[in-house]
Amino acid sequence: MSPDLRHLLDAARQAAREAAAAILDIYATPFDVRKKFDASPVTEADEHAERIIIAALTKAAPEIPVIAEEMMAGGAKPEASERFWLVDPLDGTREFVAKNGEFCVSIGLIEGDRPILGVIHVPVANVTYAAAGFDTATRQDGNTQPVAIHTRAIPASGAVVTGSRSHGNNTKLADYIATLDAPQTRTSGSAVKFCFLAEGSADLYPRFGPTMEWDTAAGHAILEAAGGSVTQWDGTPLRYGKPNFRNPEFLARGKN
Repeated sequence: MSPDLRHLLDAARQAAREAAAAILDIYATPFDVRKKFDASPVTEADEHAERIIIAALTKAAPEIPVIAEEMMAGGAKPEASERFWLVDPLDGTREFVAKNGEFCVSIGLIEGDRPILGVIHVPVANVTYAAAGFDTATRQDGNTQPVAIHTRAIPASGAVVTGSRSHGNNTKLADYIATLDAPQTRTSGSAVKFCFLAEGSADLYPRFGPTMEWDTAAGHAILEAAGGSVTQWDGTPLRYGKPNFRNPEFLARGKN
């Protein structure tokens, strides 16, 4: 890993953990839930975490623009550049509101149209997943030393399929699962699904519902670093910097 990427990875990891601390402070108190223009929920935690992350990333690398979910929801219209951050300050707001713990902080770095760095921190579990290039993916529990993680070979029978708890097309997902031999299923409400694949505790993440680039960038980077892939259903790689930052449906896989 280059010194530049090491610096950026350390900055993103620290930003995610600082944002997570603020999120947990709000999680422990009564909080208001509002609706955005698309009817999705937003809370003070989303907005406060985003401010923390943007400030930290801008301080660490002022030359790299930040594109973040709540910024975009507020009407900002930034454009992709050669390098840019994609931030979801609280991925899984519905799970945050439901208080089931299935939410995370997600920070990805794009270069060209590919994710090259990712950090996902799960506040309730105090677990951090991070990567910046092939074979650099790690899982860190609390303040212990990060441990290398890798995808596993997808078994011919009994593959673990992970899907969204609150989003997606259940009919398409059921049809896909029906093509597999003796599959197992595992649901989760945030981008940590990519991390299940990266650490080898799940094998496939078929996504049929809508997502935005900030939903997937960090997890995509971590999964690829661990030996997996994220492709559109025609087999072409999922790219970034698209108009409106909207993703097509995709398939994330463990070891190819």
